[in-house]
Amino acid sequence: MNRINPLYIGLLLVVVLLISVVQLNSSKGKLQEAKLSYKNISKLADNLVSLKKAYANKTKMEKSLRSLLRNKSLQASKMKATFKKSSVKLSSKSIDKNALNYLMGKLVNGSYHISSFEIKKLSEEKASFKMEIKW
Repeated sequence: MNRINPLYIGLLLVVVLLISVVQLNSSKGKLQEAKLSYKNISKLADNLVSLKKAYANKTKMEKSLRSLLRNKSLQASKMKATFKKSSVKLSSKSIDKNALNYLMGKLVNGSYHISSFEIKKLSEEKASFKMEIKW
């Protein structure tokens, strides 16, 4: 009578096996979620690295902006550019439509961080604007 019935041992082993299978399936699900999360974080990290390469080079941005401002159509509009340590402020009291289109096309398609922009229409062909670009 002091012996344990072998059926109880078999039943205990079956219960332990079922619990192990359930734990294994939940672990597999967590592993799949972790892999998905890793892929998403990896893509995000790659995007951040490429954005850092595009935006973090202050000297390159300043040099390209200075060369952009040397354009003849922009010089004719008497645009003021105030370069500071971490930004540049551009302003013009009267700029023609074509020069403004050229400037905005280059700035929007380039890798510039435009922090503020204010524009006012003076006539059909003229406008005034103020803009700050940070790096």
